[in-house]
Amino acid sequence: MVEDLKKSKKNESYGAESITVLEGLDPVRKRPGMYIGSTGTDGLHHLITEIFDNSRDEAMAGHANHIEVSLLPNNRVRVVDNGRGIPVGIHPKTKVSALETILTVLHAGGKFGDGGYKVSGGLHGVGSSVVNALSIYMRAEVHLDGQIHMQEYSIGKPKAKVKVIGKTTFRGTIITFEPDLEIFKEIKFNWSKIVNRLREQAYLAKKLRITAIDARETVSIPDLNGKTYLKDLHILAPSMSFYFESGLPSMVRALNVGKKLIHDTLFYVEKTVDDINVEIALQYVDDIDGKIIPFANHIYTMEGGMHVTGFKTALTRTLNTYNKEKKILKDGETFDGGDVLEGLTAVISIKMPEIQFEGQTKAKLGSPEARGAVEAVFGESIATFFEEHPDEAKAILQKAVLALRARKAAKAAKDSILRKGALEGFTLPGKLADCQSKVAEESEIFIVEGDSAGGTAKMGRDKKTQAILPLRGKILNVERARLDKLIANNEVKNLVIAFGTSIGETFDVGKIRYHKIVIATDADVDGSHIRTLLLTLFYRYMRPIIESGYVYIAQPPLYKLKQGKTDHYAFSDGERDSIIDQLAKERSQKLESETKKKTKTQLDESKNEDENLNVTEEESEDTGVSDELKNKLKQAGISNVQRYKGLGEMNADELWETTMDPSRRILKQVTIDDAIEADKTFDMLMGTDVPLRKAFIQSNAKMVELDI
Repeated sequence: MVEDLKKSKKNESYGAESITVLEGLDPVRKRPGMYIGSTGTDGLHHLITEIFDNSRDEAMAGHANHIEVSLLPNNRVRVVDNGRGIPVGIHPKTKVSALETILTVLHAGGKFGDGGYKVSGGLHGVGSSVVNALSIYMRAEVHLDGQIHMQEYSIGKPKAKVKVIGKTTFRGTIITFEPDLEIFKEIKFNWSKIVNRLREQAYLAKKLRITAIDARETVSIPDLNGKTYLKDLHILAPSMSFYFESGLPSMVRALNVGKKLIHDTLFYVEKTVDDINVEIALQYVDDIDGKIIPFANHIYTMEGGMHVTGFKTALTRTLNTYNKEKKILKDGETFDGGDVLEGLTAVISIKMPEIQFEGQTKAKLGSPEARGAVEAVFGESIATFFEEHPDEAKAILQKAVLALRARKAAKAAKDSILRKGALEGFTLPGKLADCQSKVAEESEIFIVEGDSAGGTAKMGRDKKTQAILPLRGKILNVERARLDKLIANNEVKNLVIAFGTSIGETFDVGKIRYHKIVIATDADVDGSHIRTLLLTLFYRYMRPIIESGYVYIAQPPLYKLKQGKTDHYAFSDGERDSIIDQLAKERSQKLESETKKKTKTQLDESKNEDENLNVTEEESEDTGVSDELKNKLKQAGISNVQRYKGLGEMNADELWETTMDPSRRILKQVTIDDAIEADKTFDMLMGTDVPLRKAFIQSNAKMVELDI
């Protein structure tokens, strides 16, 4: 890495005096969730984000062009950049090294006042110190002015003062940390999750090389005492490197892979107005859905904000102005915001000082000046683009016209089907067995497959809080269906009316009647397909119910094992085998302890009882019960094994006990960890691109546990 990384320009104004201190570090370990969101998987990965973002801010300031993130053995993570190096001089206020100040004092960093960063994703200077506080081990290695400065820490406290450990020709910072198991109950880094975020960041920072290395299984790690660096590590371990010369246009092209383009020439603009850098890339495709992916100072603002508002305003105004010139629409007709977004793939990135977000999660940009900057830059640039590319402009305009016609058709259909576009005046679906409670927080609805499962569920449920809605067959695939076709589908309409949220422009998650929507389909191919169709509907047309945490997937058992008067349930083949082994071991120990008390005749009678095994299944090979397994069943004293192929095969008591009883059931909550990846997955699985779907199936076929 040393040889191929360019040395950064020395900025004399960035020294120990640039680091501002606000307050101490004590609260972090007591309430880690306040600083990293949670102590689960998301919080664990957020530690990497915090350290990486510091290196990325160096790159945004023009002082680094290469960042490496490595997963090492023993739960350690290392982040390397070739930036200026963290200052190591004595801080005037703390009287210790600026390096120690940054890594041990909350709200200390180069992101306040002058001399630090003008543009930064992390605003509050808490990142590095928070990671240090939540790590059982951290090592900071700063290569600065020909010397290697090093300090080690444990749970936020330095083990010794900063010391010089050698000479170097490299310049930059190396941070290695190991999360504390007392804070994170399980330390398991998700390689794909990390790679996806690093790829995203490489798109946003054009000409910045970002390398990811998975060295967790590497036996011998090169010495990192200042003589050997990561240039050797990527040879020993799997690695990926990202570098995009054009940045956002590359991201738009990647998002549109496999889709039919409306126009070939991609729109791109980058311009700075009043210290706000605006960068936008867009292209239209033949799709009824549109996506805007916004970033502010490299942070993905999933809820949009001022920059998105400015973009939409400028796009709608420009297309309406262009239509007046071409006179495509009837007099008085104008495009609305939804018309111009259909089929759009756009990425918006702004960089600005003193940025303001709404809420702790930074999901929405609140800086009002961003709206004006985006509106001015994009409005002028897209108008010029239309003038210089009349064929592209015509294609985009025609796409918006189709969307407008579809919108009006959908409104007419909705007015006739749902009366006034809402649900007033409609009775609940006839097949819905509603719960008695009218309190959404305690109410839940089970969406089941067919009348058989519906009947069983209705008998086994808690009528006070549990509603049952059986579906007849498979619902409409909404991935390529417009709203007018969607609301004409009886099964979809029943779902919408039951939820109480309406759909389309009048959708309101605040009116939802249940805070748990449980998909309970059979454990076979058809059940999986129905579940995917439902999730597609929810993601495309009711996404807030997923984002609010209201959607769950039931986990009914696959097996029921009867041992005497006791029933044991297994949710997988592995769990079934584990239960059998445990019962066999317990029974063996029990028989052994009773040997001295029994006669030989009594033992023979006990063995004869074991021969009465009844495996309730159509064929042995159909359920995977081999002769070896049958012998284990005998040893365990299990007299009956039942394999469920559908919820309808259970009686009401069994369904309640295993799948519906809140005190014993297992529910998987549906979340959207990565909206961009989720969007691409739904489009690939449920869309019209057959070759792309075929390639996905062929690539992942070996991972499927198919139950025929």
